[in-house]
This record gives sequence, C-alpha cells and structure tokens, in this order.
Amino acid sequence: MGRIFLVLFSFSFLLTQAQTPQERAFAKELCSPEFHGRGYVDKGDSLASEYIAKAFEQAGVRPIKKSYFQSFTHQVNTFPGSCLIANNNRTLTPGVHYLVDPSSGGAKMTLRPSEFPLDVLMDPKKIQQEVIRLLSAKKYNSLLINTKGLGNDTLKQLNELASFLAEVLPVITITDKKLTWSVSSRQLKHPLIQLHDSVYQHSSEFSIDIEARLVPNYTSRNVIGWMKAKKKTNKTIVFTAHYDHLGRMGSETYFPGANDNASGTTMLISLAHYFKENRPDVNVAFIAFAGEEAGLLGSKYFVDHPSIPLNDIQFVLNLDIMGSGEEGITVVNATLHPEAFSTLTNINTVGNYLKAIKSRGPAANSDHYWFTQKKVPAFFIYTMGTNKHYHDVFDTYDELTLSTFNSLKAMLIDFSKAYLFKL
Repeated sequence: MGRIFLVLFSFSFLLTQAQTPQERAFAKELCSPEFHGRGYVDKGDSLASEYIAKAFEQAGVRPIKKSYFQSFTHQVNTFPGSCLIANNNRTLTPGVHYLVDPSSGGAKMTLRPSEFPLDVLMDPKKIQQEVIRLLSAKKYNSLLINTKGLGNDTLKQLNELASFLAEVLPVITITDKKLTWSVSSRQLKHPLIQLHDSVYQHSSEFSIDIEARLVPNYTSRNVIGWMKAKKKTNKTIVFTAHYDHLGRMGSETYFPGANDNASGTTMLISLAHYFKENRPDVNVAFIAFAGEEAGLLGSKYFVDHPSIPLNDIQFVLNLDIMGSGEEGITVVNATLHPEAFSTLTNINTVGNYLKAIKSRGPAANSDHYWFTQKKVPAFFIYTMGTNKHYHDVFDTYDELTLSTFNSLKAMLIDFSKAYLFKL
C-alpha cells in the first residue's frame, strides 16, 4: 500500500505545481471590490456566481441541468448606503473601530448614551426599571453596555440583552475583543453598534448615519456542474465550497473574504482542471454554494431539491478556508468515517504533504452539515495556519499565504484515487 501511495504522490505533486499563477489570479479576482464582498449589496453574490460559472465552463465542468444555477430566495438585512459613525467630531473607521450589528436597524441621529453598571444589566427587574427611567428623563436617548474584560458566559448574555433592548432604543456595546461580522435575516427596530474599546471615550455623544434595508425575497444562486465518468454510472463524488461572504457594510466598506472562502472556491476550480485531464470512472460533481454565511442556506436548499439523487452521492468533500495550512488541516466528521480518515492520514504520512491532520467530530459549521443530516458521507476540511483573519475587513487576498495549497490539492487527489473513487 505504501508504494501505491508513493506513486500517487509523485504523479499528483508534479501535476499541481504549475497552476499557482492561475489559482492566485482567480482568488484575487473573487476578493476584488468588483464583487462587493460576494454578499447582498449590489448583487455581489450574483456577480460572483457568473464568474464561477464561466470558470466551471473553462475547466470542463458542465451543467447537470440546463443551467449551472440553482436559485433560492431568503430574507436578509443589508446596509447598502451610508454607514457612518463619528465620536467627538472624529469619524471612526468601519471594521476597525466599529461594526454595525448584522441585524441593526437604521437611523440618522445623535446618540446620547447612558451607561448602565453590570449589576443592573444582569438583573431583569433592574434593567426594566432603568430603561423606563432613561426613556422618561429624555436626557439620554440610547444605552451603552460595556463588555470589556468579561468572560464568555457573561459576554454572551449581555450580547443577547443588547439585541433584545435594540427593539426599544439604540444600543452601543463596547468590546475589547476582535471585531467579527456576520449576516442576519432580521432587522431590529433601532441601531445596534459594536464599538472597540480602543476608541471609546466616556460621556461622549455619537453622530450616526446608518442605512439599513431588510430584503424579504433576496435571490441567491448555487453554482452546480459535473464531469461525467468515462463509462456510464450513477456513482458520484461531490466537491463543494461556498463562494459567498459577508458583502458590504455600507457603500464604502466591504469584506473581501479571501480565506473564507475565496480560497476554497479556488481549490474547487483547481481540482476541476485536474479531473478534466484525468477523468475517473465515477462522476465528479462540483458545487459552489451560496448563502453559507447566512445560515448554510444554499446547501440546505440543495439537499431538499437535489439535482443529483442523494443516494448516488458516495462522498462529499467540503472545502472551506484553504488559504494557509502551515499548522495542517482539521477534518470535521472524521469520527463518523474512521476508514476514510485513516486512509487520508496514511496518504499524508507517505506523501509528507501537511504538518498535521486533526480529527474532529460532527459540527454544523459549514455546508457538509446538511449532507450529514441526510446520511450522505461527508468531510469538511479546513486549514490551520498563520492567517487568523475571519469575518473581518482584514481577510484580504494579500493576507493569503497559500503555502500548502499545492500539497493539499495533491493529497486530495491521492485521497480521491485511493479511497473515494473506489467506493
């Protein structure tokens, strides 16, 4: 077995080395402002889906049906216009100094926040009394919650409180943690703002101009295609990666989403180019999912409306966060499929591809989840390394190392040949 792995390693390694310039160009384009963070302002995700469909075509991936696209609708809160906050005549930098909560409502006003002490915030009766008093006095028109230095449980409780109170009045939370954004399907009645402690000044006013627009029937699109086997068969292996990201927080700020997940989408296209020239005896499908950041929506829609019968799918490899790898990879669902995981680790040992392969159990943290729920075998693989940017404005193309991209690709090819294509 070791000799077989060694031959596979040598062959795959040589084939993957020459593609780095094309891969980098593809990843860089996905991260560009042209695609608006591949989110829900200015149809960034739809523009990206067109780009990916063309890349599929060039890689020899054909539509399973008449079109590459599988459309679905969902509700999403967006920030298409102004998203400005100033404090003491200083205009703050979005994504660096503050974030507007994904579910925030919009407003153009001056906030005069009252800061409640922790003992009040943690007591439901006291917080109700103080909010009523605050609104009646009219000296203040908003609430400030300082979470600096608080532990996870208390922090979670206060963040939930902030969201609840933003249905009553504007809320600012102060944090000393990394600013991390997301996507929401709802809109609060009032603004909810997260401000970094490094720029917070006590007893100050805030000028805000936030445009928030709730879109009840937004259309997103999965991009789906395949390469048929050399001989007719129903057996299909599926490679997936979500291409969507967080989009824009206002017209001036977008989240590039390089590591998450332009890198995984790039790996998807790169593997397609390889299998175009090395057609296996099973069908190989490629799915670029939309709506992952909004709640795994694209993959949920696919498993409920499969263009490939789920019984025909032998295995799913979901590729999310492929941009580093200096510390190895983690395999989610490894404990569910020990034989597959053992084969993968043996291949890595023989080929010396990656520093480590970490086993992890089931988790609902990417698009593999819904396949697992439908009893379709699936791995979710992500890299571990120097790039720690996640859901922030610093997850840019320039921060991608792609230091193990080629070796990881070679390992995935070897794993496909040694295990997946033999199922």
